Amino acid sequence: MSTIKVENLSKSYGDVQALEDVSFEIPDGEFVVLLGESGAGKSTLLRCLNGLTKPTDGTVAIDGEEITGPRDDVAMIFQQHYLIEQLSAYANALTGSLHRTPFFRSLLQMNAPGDKREALDALKTVGLLDEAGQQAGRMSGGQQQRVGIARALVQQPNLLLADEPVASLDPASAESVMGYIRGAASERNLTTVASLHQVNLAREFGDRFLGMKDGKLVFDGYREDFTIDVVDEIYGNIQTEAIRGDAEVTA
Repeated sequence: MSTIKVENLSKSYGDVQALEDVSFEIPDGEFVVLLGESGAGKSTLLRCLNGLTKPTDGTVAIDGEEITGPRDDVAMIFQQHYLIEQLSAYANALTGSLHRTPFFRSLLQMNAPGDKREALDALKTVGLLDEAGQQAGRMSGGQQQRVGIARALVQQPNLLLADEPVASLDPASAESVMGYIRGAASERNLTTVASLHQVNLAREFGDRFLGMKDGKLVFDGYREDFTIDVVDEIYGNIQTEAIRGDAEVTA
């Protein structure tokens, strides 16, 4: 578990302002969904949270310690799976322990017994224990993403980040994968931030919602505050009309 504190975070790339004065705090174990159109600043924010991008101004801290670079206790689930397709689901999951085991020892599966148990347990969490020996390249997109979740869990993170983890999946697979992410976070009480495009999917799995627009945080609230007016502020009329028939979203 980790408490995240973001204070006055800004990031610019030349003349482009990717983030502007973003501040929020996430307590231990909360599941947060990050929403916004492409270019809103979601990916940049996640990269600042995992230490891959250095802010222009402001700070990101985990449990009071400022993030100045990548950390072993922060794991990322990517939109693309980035699996080694020739290896099994188990071997791919086991690469989550690379910060504890040299790469070639990991390829030869000469990992510590605890890491091997962790990989099998993570595959069980995402419903793939029976497919542990299957070659990753022969798996469906949804299964591959679940292996990516397992790999992140083997890292033994305190903070779990997911950058558009279901963007390339069909609706049924997307819902399934989000269910596994949410289940894994709940089982391990992981502080989690996941960026999504799909509003209804976000409402199904999120506890709290952060809305980004043009690099600014325009909404920070919970389900009861996440109304059609808020969706309109984040996305505009097109997305609002797309979800207007959802009875759970009220004006």
